[in-house]
Amino acid sequence: MRRSGRIVREVLDEVSTLVKPGATTMDLEHAAERKIKELGAKPAFKGYYDYPCVLCTSINEEIVHGIPSEKRTLKAGDIVSIDCGVVLDGYYGDAAITVPVDGSLTPELSKLLEVTRKALYRGIEATRIGNAVGDVGAAVQEFVEANGFSVVREFVGHGIGTKLHEEPQVPNFGTRGHGARLRDGMVLAIEPMVNSGKPGTRVLDDKWTAVTADGSYSAHFEHCVAVTKDGPLILTQ
Repeated sequence: MRRSGRIVREVLDEVSTLVKPGATTMDLEHAAERKIKELGAKPAFKGYYDYPCVLCTSINEEIVHGIPSEKRTLKAGDIVSIDCGVVLDGYYGDAAITVPVDGSLTPELSKLLEVTRKALYRGIEATRIGNAVGDVGAAVQEFVEANGFSVVREFVGHGIGTKLHEEPQVPNFGTRGHGARLRDGMVLAIEPMVNSGKPGTRVLDDKWTAVTADGSYSAHFEHCVAVTKDGPLILTQ
């Protein structure tokens, strides 16, 4: 899983360099598909429940599962969340980043990205033997809400291993001490999805793209994290 995680990170690193005004989300898709093949892995998302692409590319008010398209052109001031998964020798890796298109964001959007990224690491810090899934979710939720944003509730993190999605589910909210207990050797995909407005969501007519119900912006960061006796081990960096 460390190997599959490293491949995901290499793909995201390369694709993020292409995020600039005038690029389409399909440009990012083609680059990711080439890189995954070059590194000897297979895409985890393409064909999963008939999903058509190797990446999910979600712009501005889109939360997750945005489908790459030749028609979606990135513009200055946009943010784009890029989610990638691969499988290598039967083991999965999955990670996401949110990237500003031109680097010149409003103060609120800059804060949204920073808070979401830091919330991920608050969740990771709680990923310890003997803690519960609720400790992870609570760590994320408390930090996000203290900074004036909201966490998405309809979409959550998950266990990962020889399948892309395994038990337990890992919500970005919760009550400390509640839920499945974390054991040595478990791997969790922790992925805060944070809205600048209210937490409500809806899914577009394409049956995939989830957006904020109020049209506010949303950011998404994700790592795969192993639970070990030495503490949390991030596999996708």
